[in-house]
Amino acid sequence: MSVLLIVIPLLVVLAGVLLFAAFRRRETGEAVGLLSRETRRKDADASPAPSSSDAAPTGREVERAAAAGRAGTAVAVVDETEAAPPAPFVPPDPEALGVTRRQFLNRSIVAFFGLGLAAFGASALAFIWPKLGGGFGSKITVGNVSDLLAEIRANNGFLYKAEGRMWLTEYPSSALSKAQSVYAPPVLASMEEGITVVYQKCPHLGCRVPECETSQWFECPCHGSQYNQAGEKKAGPAPRGMDRFATAVSGGRLTVDTGLVIQGPPIGTNTTGQEAEGPHCIGG
Repeated sequence: MSVLLIVIPLLVVLAGVLLFAAFRRRETGEAVGLLSRETRRKDADASPAPSSSDAAPTGREVERAAAAGRAGTAVAVVDETEAAPPAPFVPPDPEALGVTRRQFLNRSIVAFFGLGLAAFGASALAFIWPKLGGGFGSKITVGNVSDLLAEIRANNGFLYKAEGRMWLTEYPSSALSKAQSVYAPPVLASMEEGITVVYQKCPHLGCRVPECETSQWFECPCHGSQYNQAGEKKAGPAPRGMDRFATAVSGGRLTVDTGLVIQGPPIGTNTTGQEAEGPHCIGG
């Protein structure tokens, strides 16, 4: 966002300079006025002196040429006066050779304007382009279900996976009948294997929600929202339970699509019946 705040004003300034330069060029090209006295004198000195050879032939010369044409002979009509000497060589203005200063400045402005637009377009594409090479926003193969359950138990009921910004907890098989009436099939895929996968963000204002080892709940440090191990809301200002990711289990391996976030369960959902098992970490 800070890059956009710098780039956008710069592009506006460059666009204004470009439009001003184009307007000045058109105004200069359409300008009509009087030549200065010095310019007229230079033009007079550089112009060749008028020659009598450029004068039209007389009537007698035309008649004589016509008569010679009828007789089959060609007579050239030549002026008997001496031809004028050639005009003296005048070297061209050095500024007229190659690129003028005005042309250089105009082209530089256009080049910088195009470069700025290209940089802005590249940054915008990089911001909105999906990450297809793994990590958050893509499908992540978390691991074997049996190994993940062992890790969850070894970490006192909570397992955090930073690459997917997700929490994994153990879901009791006895609560599956209630879960099937609440959760969508992509969410149930992991729960049926005994694992709940929830997004780390609090649905209230987006704070990262940590676990509380004493209460065995998720408890948000920002505004005190509390959720059981299944991510179902128990207290606080959050509008719903913690959001979920779409999951799939194939060959005993759990895959989580972190690019597909599914809204958490509504307030009042408590499929596991889990209550706080000790003191709360947030809000006493």
